[in-house]
Amino acid sequence: MPTYTAPTRDTRFIVNELLDLASYGNLPGFENATPDMIDTVINEAGKFCAEVLAPVNQAGDEHGCTRHEDGSVTTPPGFKEAYQAYVESGWGTLAQPEEFGGQGLPHVLGFVLEEYSGTANQAFAMYPGLTAGAISAIIAKGSDEQKAAFLPKMISGEWSGTMNLTEPHCGTDLGMIRTKAVPNGDGSYAITGTKIFISAGEHDLTSNIIHLVLAKTPGAPDSTKGISLFIVPKFVLDENGEPAQRNGVTCGSIEKKMGIHGNATCLLNYDGATGYMVGEENKGLAAMFIMMNAARLGVGIQGYAQAEVAYQNAVTYALDRRQGRALTGPAEPEAKADPIFVHPDVRRMLMDAKVFTESMRALCLWGALQVDLTHKAQTAEEREQADLLIGLMTPVIKGYGTDKGYDIANNMQQVYGGHGYVREWGMEQFVRDSRIAMIYEGANGVQAMDLCGRKLAANGGKAIQAFFAMIDEEIAAAKQVAELKPVAERLEKALGEQKAATMWFMQNAMANPNHLGAGAHHYMHIMGVVTLGFFWLRMAKVALTKLADEPEDKAFYEAKLVSANYYAERFLPDAGALRRKLEAGSEYMMKLPAEAFATAA
Repeated sequence: MPTYTAPTRDTRFIVNELLDLASYGNLPGFENATPDMIDTVINEAGKFCAEVLAPVNQAGDEHGCTRHEDGSVTTPPGFKEAYQAYVESGWGTLAQPEEFGGQGLPHVLGFVLEEYSGTANQAFAMYPGLTAGAISAIIAKGSDEQKAAFLPKMISGEWSGTMNLTEPHCGTDLGMIRTKAVPNGDGSYAITGTKIFISAGEHDLTSNIIHLVLAKTPGAPDSTKGISLFIVPKFVLDENGEPAQRNGVTCGSIEKKMGIHGNATCLLNYDGATGYMVGEENKGLAAMFIMMNAARLGVGIQGYAQAEVAYQNAVTYALDRRQGRALTGPAEPEAKADPIFVHPDVRRMLMDAKVFTESMRALCLWGALQVDLTHKAQTAEEREQADLLIGLMTPVIKGYGTDKGYDIANNMQQVYGGHGYVREWGMEQFVRDSRIAMIYEGANGVQAMDLCGRKLAANGGKAIQAFFAMIDEEIAAAKQVAELKPVAERLEKALGEQKAATMWFMQNAMANPNHLGAGAHHYMHIMGVVTLGFFWLRMAKVALTKLADEPEDKAFYEAKLVSANYYAERFLPDAGALRRKLEAGSEYMMKLPAEAFATAA
């Protein structure tokens, strides 16, 4: 059975030393984030997720969710008890507003919890994760009455939430949705239609489920400009705000899917269900994107979370499993064979996993800080800068992070050899569970097009110029330090490749938009490679400073320096190859007629 240990030491390094979260104590919501509080949250979250959530992960995969004849759904054994413990411990309140019962702590600490829970049990973590996304949309666009009615019990965890976008005939192209919302004459609407792939759509964990549903009102434009957003509770509330009458929304089936079996992914039928409009009519897509952007950052965390747990178990296996001898001579002559850990190809896979997960953790927690600064930084300039950077980086965190996370999970399964293919060892579950992150909340091809088609050119390229300036400044300073210079120079070269790729798009994409589409995936990966290199340079700088003081955990900081150099040597060169692929354009990609793809008899 696989195990999980929360990487609390690395998290503390990022939060306390790299981000220096305590230095933001003058900002709203940060005043309570003292070093002691931060360490307590990190340690207790790690303990809870490792001891309560991880033990029911494999059973959740084996048993899955069960739909009954009345349309109700029960979650796997242990999930209900784990959820109750989650609620009683107040974990869902961590980064939520105090006015609705939250603790008001920074999003950075909320992201720590998201990582640990998603690593320990991704299917479980999706239940409170989706609730958090629904909460964010109601906070941003809901009326005061809606906030008062729904937020306190959603934040406490007594109620959960979902987002309902996809329909059988449309996924990404939401302008094609057919779900209708007809006014009832009393301020409410009758919602009718079918939604598919609704994660946590029906379950037994909470007494009410608050669905956020996209639908079209009569006469609305037949496009994305005609979409409105509605709150549709599983149980309509009575005059006291308590769940009462069963609403007209039922689970028609649970999808039989590749992974995340412990999460109920439902087909939901709406038959005149009572709903309440959120925000303005025909402006529901903007409201839903508040949920989507929050969810995309969460999915980016899922990408490296599954890589992390797969990596931890692969390290344990590689140290224990004996096959062959080290190429330089027996490492343990008294044994019949050496641990496979001594073989360079195994080390390659493990080092790739180590440098990816640690730098993705740094990127995501930095991203969470930008979310906080967008709203709470002291000056308008700082708020704008944070908003530009997190808007630019969201598709990279989601797209690149989950692409690479899946690759890493695959490689960790490879470390196990044949045992990795056998269910009891747990590695194949990590691979299956990680695969969905590349698909939902906007498939990664969509993320790449969002980055290249929207974010690069937005505001005259202001965000990408801010990104370049941030990294250029870090490189210039690091090149003056002998120990950091090799990493800085390799990062400078990779950043040059990204700048050249950006210019190529500017010169060629307008003339032929297919050039942009053909190169978007490669550009997203170039930016991912460069961004993680930037964070390795920053982590190496912090580690070097700490080593000067002869710390007790000297080996931890020395490992950071080794890892930074490994990343610089092994990952940053990829930027050049990706740029050359991008600059190949779309000619041969799009040249063959459709019939040429058919297999001849």
